[in-house]
Amino acid sequence: MNKILLGALCLAVAGRLAAEPVFPPGTIGHGGPVPAAPAEAAALPQISVQGNRFVDPSGQPVLFRGLSIADPDRLVDDHRWNRDLFVAAQGMGANLVRLPVHPAAWRKRGKEAYLRLLDQAVGWSRELNLYVIIDWHSIGNLQTEMFQDTMYNTSRQETFDFWRTIAAHFKGNSTVAFYELFNEPTHFGGQLGTMSWTEWKALNAEMIGIIRFSDPKTVELVAGFDWAYDLTAMHYDPITIPGIGFVTHPYPFKRGQPWEPRWEEDFAFVADKYPMIATEIGYETPKGHETDPDRYPERITTFLEARGISWVAWVFDPEWWPQLLKKWDGFELTREGQAFKTALHRAPAPLLAKPQ
Repeated sequence: MNKILLGALCLAVAGRLAAEPVFPPGTIGHGGPVPAAPAEAAALPQISVQGNRFVDPSGQPVLFRGLSIADPDRLVDDHRWNRDLFVAAQGMGANLVRLPVHPAAWRKRGKEAYLRLLDQAVGWSRELNLYVIIDWHSIGNLQTEMFQDTMYNTSRQETFDFWRTIAAHFKGNSTVAFYELFNEPTHFGGQLGTMSWTEWKALNAEMIGIIRFSDPKTVELVAGFDWAYDLTAMHYDPITIPGIGFVTHPYPFKRGQPWEPRWEEDFAFVADKYPMIATEIGYETPKGHETDPDRYPERITTFLEARGISWVAWVFDPEWWPQLLKKWDGFELTREGQAFKTALHRAPAPLLAKPQ
């Protein structure tokens, strides 16, 4: 199976798992009252961009290693939305939590109610010294406004308005370190129309301009093509807007072995000049094996860290694929979850020496 179809299959599985459960009218699953955000804790140091690294206010580079949770809207519907989830993420060794906001969930719950959820998440994260990525979790072609599944359906207008709303709401909140502008751009092998790199650059420039009108400090993250994996267009037509970072999603099925030279070829070269986060990495242990024979979690995290690239494991949830949790009770980990916990707790890989 080619890489486009396999990537689509895996993402479609995640989509089916994200189907909304039905709860009786009047319950929290139907937009009922959400508790107030926690009391303010001490502000986290502001993250910014310096050269090809994310840095703290003293100019010290910061390597982020974190976890993505499921959409807060779905977690509320499943009665799993609470501070304990963020405590468990901290216990895994994370210093960053990614919050994926599906366009369909944003519309269903409504701006004000969804912002209350994000306020809770940011408040809990601040208490626990966790930084936050807010991710507009659509998959598809924003240029043609065609998307991979109905939960990802959006428009340029809605996308721009989402970022205008988020930037105005979270301006000055240093816990929200990153805005991930669009989760996974793809034309799905042509099924979703065409989009050139020039058009994609222009769409990102629009989003960044809208955000910076209200919030000039939070770092915007720009994804590449092929479901956010491929940044090779940066070789010939780089996006040079100051103060941004770049995104890749290097799942093991994106390229065959040997991975490391192909990862270098497809995205890692960008980290020589610009800061990067692999905002989704994850895998499934092959059937019949107790551990991954290809050692993907060890190899991808070591590869990224050696180049100063931050990373976020997908997904700290027992339902969405590939699962890091086996079940909610006690936040019991899958084998994959345990592998990423090991990676989160070990010392980061030393940086590669670059030729002068």
